[in-house]
Amino acid sequence: MTSPDDDHTGTRIREQRRLARLTQRELAGRIPYSYSLLNQVECGARPATAAFIAAVAHALKVDVTALTGQPYVTELQRDRLAELVRPIREALDLYDLGSNPEITARPAHALITDADRLCAQVRDTRLRRAAQALPAVIAELTHTAWATPSTELWQALASTYRTAHDISVKLGYYDLSAVALDRMAWAAERASDPCLGAVRQYMRALVYFREGEYTIGQRLVASGHSIVGQADPSREALAVTGQLHLGGSLIAARADDVDAVVDHIGEARKIAKRIGDASEVHWLSFGPVNVAMHRMSAAVEMGLYDTALKQARTIRLPAALATSRRAHFLIDRARTEMETGHTDAALQHLVQARRAAPEQTRYHPGARETIRGLVHLTRRTPDTLNHMAGWVGL
Repeated sequence: MTSPDDDHTGTRIREQRRLARLTQRELAGRIPYSYSLLNQVECGARPATAAFIAAVAHALKVDVTALTGQPYVTELQRDRLAELVRPIREALDLYDLGSNPEITARPAHALITDADRLCAQVRDTRLRRAAQALPAVIAELTHTAWATPSTELWQALASTYRTAHDISVKLGYYDLSAVALDRMAWAAERASDPCLGAVRQYMRALVYFREGEYTIGQRLVASGHSIVGQADPSREALAVTGQLHLGGSLIAARADDVDAVVDHIGEARKIAKRIGDASEVHWLSFGPVNVAMHRMSAAVEMGLYDTALKQARTIRLPAALATSRRAHFLIDRARTEMETGHTDAALQHLVQARRAAPEQTRYHPGARETIRGLVHLTRRTPDTLNHMAGWVGL
């Protein structure tokens, strides 16, 4: 019987490798990592980075979730979050049935406001509240957009599909997130909104980034630039263009294309300097601070942990920064500090991420791997770390 201590990414990699009938040396020959590192990850001596997991998943031709164990159903059930997924799935499935005579929908302006409010709740990492309200809002907007179509209603419906994507990703239901992105494209086309279409391509690129398909991710970023280029010149279009560059920088970092990283960050920085903070545009959090955070994240993706830590120490997070972005930065910083031997600081930043965004942190595979790494590195595990490990189900 497998004990909880044996249920980690490394054991799942070993299982999938054996199913593929590969030795450790054979798998190591197919990924850009050493045999020694693969051996340490499989036995639990080293945590697996997102890039390492993506490379192994790509080599073994399996989904990343087969290695991370997502969704973390036991914890989701304890938090009563798993029960919120099926209604979202059903709401996404009924997109093409037209208006529903059984629905008495609220006025269009109220529905549009609700769609925006759901985006705000996800940025504030109030996932439960957003997930509970989302299916009804999708149903009302679907009915109303079919009955009295308008650009604003189709845009709002696309926004709710984007919220479904965001919630699904944060809870680890990647199959559902792909469905949500398809629905987002469908609604964005009816809205004739190139900025929304480009945002969808940006999100699709991050899906392939997570799965280790960097060439496809780069093509999607290029497609996003082409689509947003069809929009009238505006602050909105510039912010979306800048965010596409930030996404491109992370994909280039994973592909070890340093020149492309520098180019993407440089272009994003120019746009941010021109338009300033544009956090409100499609809830992308684009602006000078987000450019600095992506520059640090790109260094993390390339394994340049000393550089990433120096950059992280210069970043000052504004109070108005979206909680989801704050938590992501803190998790990235914790990983960087662990890799550079600053274990106390790493734990401190994980605790901060938990306080800021408990649901996001608990279900973030990077946070879980860092906690496991800290447990392995610490000779005498402090109570705080024990509590964190138990909290995420390790």
